[in-house]
Amino acid sequence: HAATNPQAWFYQRPITLQDHQNSRWIVEPVFRLLDCCQESDGGTAIIVTSVERARDLKQKPVKIVAAAQSHLMGGDIMFNFYRGDLIRHEEAFTMSKQLWDASGLRPSDMDVAILYENFTPVVLMSLEGHGFCKLGEAKDFIKDGNLEMDGMLPTNTNGGLLGEGYIHGMNNIQEGVRQVRGTAANQVEKVQFAYVGGGRSGMILGHV
Repeated sequence: HAATNPQAWFYQRPITLQDHQNSRWIVEPVFRLLDCCQESDGGTAIIVTSVERARDLKQKPVKIVAAAQSHLMGGDIMFNFYRGDLIRHEEAFTMSKQLWDASGLRPSDMDVAILYENFTPVVLMSLEGHGFCKLGEAKDFIKDGNLEMDGMLPTNTNGGLLGEGYIHGMNNIQEGVRQVRGTAANQVEKVQFAYVGGGRSGMILGHV
């Protein structure tokens, strides 16, 4: 998706599976170079205000339907390898439960997902942790084309942090807003709800 986003680092530079497999190992057998986000200089601004005030602004307003955070007791880094089950991102499970309970919505109600991914495996952990597929099913969920623009859950339509730029996830929030507004470079049709997941934090965006 970054290859068709004019704002993305990889704009007009699509990556093939062969490109990925030919990139050098960073940590075997998990990360190759093209599994890692680049260092980026950039910025974005998000204005949060009341619905009443937002209606008077120039841009079409987008509603924060629900927002939540979840942190493990004693946890002080986003992803670590000092836990009992390395394939289960526990914070994502508990955080998303709060979102679903608060909003009354479910994963099947989401029209697009924008997921934090400083490294490729985080996408798989997030898809499972946020409830879009069951534990251990993410690889097949992706293989079946569900993350594509015409798939069940178009994901990281801006190219994500790996492909657009690593602005610490703020550009992912911006992409969620654009998808709901209908102004994204890679626009999904008729977006009612956008899920923006940051692993241990997240929000659901929708129309005012």
